[in-house]
Amino acid sequence: MQEYYKILGLTADATEEEIENAYKTLKDKYSRERFYEGEIGNEAARNLTKVETAYHEIMASKKTASSEEKTYDYSEVEKMIKSGNLNKAQDILDDFSDRDAEWHYLQSVIFYKKSWINESKKQLEIAMNMDPHNEKYSSSYTKLKQKIEYNSKQFNGGANYNNQGAGQPNDYRQMGGSDSNNCLSFCATWCCMDMLCSICCR
Repeated sequence: MQEYYKILGLTADATEEEIENAYKTLKDKYSRERFYEGEIGNEAARNLTKVETAYHEIMASKKTASSEEKTYDYSEVEKMIKSGNLNKAQDILDDFSDRDAEWHYLQSVIFYKKSWINESKKQLEIAMNMDPHNEKYSSSYTKLKQKIEYNSKQFNGGANYNNQGAGQPNDYRQMGGSDSNNCLSFCATWCCMDMLCSICCR
């Protein structure tokens, strides 16, 4: 990056205004000289390309650095989610113009709280794509997939369960049997997910 500043005749601590001024000055200079005949024109054309490249690389680097340094305060959104005021949480979240990985994660939590499971899953996938090394996102996604798979088994296995139950002795069904196992499994899954949501905004 240092070489790009050198092309513009600047140092790395130059301000954006200084960069803009140097770029415009050199661009105007070489834009005129490139029409000269012979080597002078050829050299000006090459220098113009270097100036253009240097300017765009420097500005792109500054934009990336600025984006990485920018952080967003989602504390009010988290507070509203914890208090159960999901509509207010959504309103605050919608006010953010830039949507980073945490934004999509919190959107996923709101959707989950509203029992919009598929939408919650999609938002979590976006968050994971944007920040693939975030353990909070991956852990939430694993638990959400387990819930979806469990719900699918319950839905698809309803008819089979009824048929199997009909063949069981009355005392087996009254003592719990498959009813008890399904209930325990269901409760355990919901407890895990509710625990996840209760700590998601720490």
